[in-house]
Amino acid sequence: MTVPDPIALSQALIRCRSVTPDDAGAIGVLETTLEALGFSCQRLRFEADGSAPIENLYARIGTQGPNFCFAGHTDVVPAGDAKLWQHDPFAAVIENGTLFGRGAADMKSAIASFVAAAARYLTSGKPYGSLSLLITGDEEGIAINGTAKVLEWLKEKGERLDHCLVGEPTSSARAGDTIKIGRRGSMNTRLTVRGTQGHVAYPQRAANPLPALAALVTRLSGDVLDEGNEHFDPSTLSFTTIDTDNTATNVIPAEAKAGFNIRFTDQHTPASLQARIARAVEAVKSEFRCEIETVHQVSGVSFLTKPGAFTELLASATQQVTGKRPNYSTTGGTSDARFIKDHCPVAELGLSNATMHKANECATLEDIGLLSDIYFAIIDSYFAKPPR
Repeated sequence: MTVPDPIALSQALIRCRSVTPDDAGAIGVLETTLEALGFSCQRLRFEADGSAPIENLYARIGTQGPNFCFAGHTDVVPAGDAKLWQHDPFAAVIENGTLFGRGAADMKSAIASFVAAAARYLTSGKPYGSLSLLITGDEEGIAINGTAKVLEWLKEKGERLDHCLVGEPTSSARAGDTIKIGRRGSMNTRLTVRGTQGHVAYPQRAANPLPALAALVTRLSGDVLDEGNEHFDPSTLSFTTIDTDNTATNVIPAEAKAGFNIRFTDQHTPASLQARIARAVEAVKSEFRCEIETVHQVSGVSFLTKPGAFTELLASATQQVTGKRPNYSTTGGTSDARFIKDHCPVAELGLSNATMHKANECATLEDIGLLSDIYFAIIDSYFAKPPR
């Protein structure tokens, strides 16, 4: 068996311009590589609700449990202005020991590192259990036709995941310095306050929605949601936009809108937060006698994989390679771990996140090799003594 070079495989994946929802051949690169290693591969294409079709891949070697799964995504965010890049963002150029390209950090190099680690482990024979990969092309997008639907498909097939590691870029300075054991939830809310349009010289003939919106913004911004806890930073409510779409200086607008995001700990649920917002809305409606519409969109709920046998295995294996024990963290945005946590214990471990989504996204060759070594140590430790 030939063990793939994680650097070369990272380059091959980066050269696929797989900006969500386009696959651009990235899943095919992985499928070919994994089939050569003996994995059984299932290409899964999902589409719904008029959204673009998404290519996904589930690959497994072994038929027994436990099934240790690696999850990741081949889709990337747009490169933006190419003039801001030192190199073509999809050329996968190596310069001074660093690999540049969209997806180098988030997270094509992590996928390549895991494939190389799995191949290295398999050179000594198949594991007593199963190794699998769940790869989606819809993590950076609306995440409707990706991981969530693959998990539904696995459940329908009676396929069980016992533990999962997601290769998101979790580290701060060096690969393996941080393991994410949970994430705060995320909810976006859109407020629309409706009044009556009128001339600014006759405000008594209009109903200005802006004072009501300003009062609501002030009330919600000043609401301390919690103080955080042992595993989570405090929940936050941040306004992201206030709009009237009014270009005239002598017109009171008919409506005003605002939007905000809440990142919340496990001390809240979407329902409890929506009830809290509703109380503030009702108070302002009563004071200003106006109409206020509220629309919520939940991107993910808060979750925590409590420190235990699984997280200790990950930390110990990482320390074995790096010489330093990684930190546990729950910071950052959402990831597909929010779907996986309903099926099995899940954690996240990957490269540095310093350049993710930026121009000149990159990863050092040393870190890619280090991450592959960490993944090998985790696989080896997992099948030597699976966590219970």
